[in-house]
Amino acid sequence: MDKTIDKKEIYLERRKRLLLWGIPAAVGIAALSVLLYNIAPTVSSRDITVGTAERGPIEITVAATGRIVAAYEEIINSPVESRVLSVYAQPGDSVKAGMPLLLLDLEQEQTELGKLQDARTMQEQQLRQIQLSNMTDISDLEMQIKVSEMNVSRQRIEVENERRLDSIGSGTGDRVRQAETAYRAGVLELEQLRTRLRNERQRASAAEKSQRLNVSTADRDIALMEKTIHRGSIPAPLDGVLTYITTDLGTRVGAGEKVAVVADLSSFKVIGEVPEGSSDRLQPGAAVTIRISGAQFTGTVSNITPQARQGVVSFVVRLDNPRDSRLRSGARAELQVSFDYKSEVLRVPNGAFYKGEGDYRMFVFDSKDRAVRRSIRVGDGNRDYVEILDGLKPGDKIIISDTEHYSNKNKLKIKWE
Repeated sequence: MDKTIDKKEIYLERRKRLLLWGIPAAVGIAALSVLLYNIAPTVSSRDITVGTAERGPIEITVAATGRIVAAYEEIINSPVESRVLSVYAQPGDSVKAGMPLLLLDLEQEQTELGKLQDARTMQEQQLRQIQLSNMTDISDLEMQIKVSEMNVSRQRIEVENERRLDSIGSGTGDRVRQAETAYRAGVLELEQLRTRLRNERQRASAAEKSQRLNVSTADRDIALMEKTIHRGSIPAPLDGVLTYITTDLGTRVGAGEKVAVVADLSSFKVIGEVPEGSSDRLQPGAAVTIRISGAQFTGTVSNITPQARQGVVSFVVRLDNPRDSRLRSGARAELQVSFDYKSEVLRVPNGAFYKGEGDYRMFVFDSKDRAVRRSIRVGDGNRDYVEILDGLKPGDKIIISDTEHYSNKNKLKIKWE
């Protein structure tokens, strides 16, 4: 009769078999991995780039991109809300200052100018009316003052006569007092008229000045509308090349909307962009090397945009030779902006391996035909050289090209061809 095997004994037996076969398998896999890791594949010397560590100076730069633009360009905005009636030029045309580029519908502005001119005429007529009225009022007062002066003079004589008659007994004290009272009243009336004349002259001057201001305001409004109408023909603001213009007839444009751009293409500058993380290394006055389609130019950072946009910071480079015939508007450029200078560092040529400051696992030659992976700490760099902080010594040769395909290898055999 069969005996039932205990489940615990079955579990222990299975565990023994797993340990018996599992451990050797794991050891074998590990050994195979180590073996594969240490197997050195053969690489042709034509497929790699080798650099030699050496001591020397290095200029620390910040890599940036940019584009060539006209050193001076002017954006022309529509002076009014209107629609395009005529277009007189096309993008790429050379234009002269004052040349009309397009014509806007300015019927409403012409009507408004007529109203302003009529209003100005009315203001000027009102000024003349005020001047005539003031002249009349002042003339009346001046005449009254002359009459009053004559009366006062006559009354003064009467006072003197009454006093003389009273002194010889032919007059009376009452007549003297009456004459003196009439004289004093005449003097007061004369002074009152003179005060009225002074006040009237001040009032007239203020009224005329106020009305002249109204006329002057009307003149400014007319001049502004005439300027708006003149700008409605969209004249070119300078000699240059038309780089943009609204060409669709009947298109409605709003006040302040861009309708044309004229650029002076005899002189250029560079608009550069750098990642926001590197913007702290930008400084006005920093030297810049610009490369465009194999040609090299130099310049200086003139100003930096204070705010980042979409993760980049813009800056302007003033070229040392902005009129170079090789410069073309819109061309893309590679920029190297100078940040620092170190006179004596350990350096290697820059290559595809360099992604910025940090630790790298690089292949370093330990013999003529073999390169072994080694930990290296890399510092700053520029287009030509990279600073080595640790892991190399002068004379060491290192593979500076991309070795991503051999990331799982510890050694490489080099076949020199």
